[in-house]
Amino acid sequence: MKIRILIYALSLLPVCGSAARVDTLRVKSPSMRKEVDVVAVVPQQAIDGQKVPVIYLLHGHGGNHMTWINMKPELKEIADREGVMFVTPDGKDSWYWDSPQNPDFRYETFLSSELVGYIDSNYPTYATAAGRAITGLSMGGHGALWNGIRHPQVFANAGSTSGGVDIRPFPDSWGMKKYIGEQKSNKSVWDNHTVTTLADTLTNGTIGLIIDCGYEDFFFEVNERLHKKLMERGVEHDYLVRPGAHNGSYWKNSIDYQILFFTRRFQAKLR
Repeated sequence: MKIRILIYALSLLPVCGSAARVDTLRVKSPSMRKEVDVVAVVPQQAIDGQKVPVIYLLHGHGGNHMTWINMKPELKEIADREGVMFVTPDGKDSWYWDSPQNPDFRYETFLSSELVGYIDSNYPTYATAAGRAITGLSMGGHGALWNGIRHPQVFANAGSTSGGVDIRPFPDSWGMKKYIGEQKSNKSVWDNHTVTTLADTLTNGTIGLIIDCGYEDFFFEVNERLHKKLMERGVEHDYLVRPGAHNGSYWKNSIDYQILFFTRRFQAKLR
């Protein structure tokens, strides 16, 4: 009987191993006059009222607010282990810009102002740039760097995994021209809405950066070019390359390295 009880108790350990809570939210966006779906993975520390840092995770084209929690359910265990909150908004296929073509698509304003304000008002967070990081996959990698570099007073840390960090080689892909116009007639707009060009505004130490991409990824070359530009400008950053393509297997693994990068920076700045 004792052996059976022990086996039963051990079988419960994976279920009880994480106390983190997953909140599904509808966050108002005054700038877009609508509500946006958001998932928040809230660690036990925050449930108990302790302040925690926040990592914002952005999905890729065709994804939604559930992409990260479905692909990486271990986020709940990681949240408890590291004492960090994860927030995953639905960015539609917006590329996380404020669209100059469509005034109803203002996802930069939503991310860098409205969502951050909501999270800080409703959860016990470190409401400073040093307590925030933003990263994402593919389109979300571009969006994370775009928002992080443009708003260092909001995000002190930014990353990208398999990010579309230069959109210009792909003028007819992923619906981008719906939001910034045709490239042929709007070259300057395309130049000004890509992360690789935005990197020209960076100086060393402005923001903590981590970038990674798999060798087999169709975004590998644009990531290589961004890395070289940052090197030329003397902007320190972590740059990781490893075998892998543009898929969930790669992202599920790569995000662990990004979380490690961010949590170490949180520990250095907040504790």
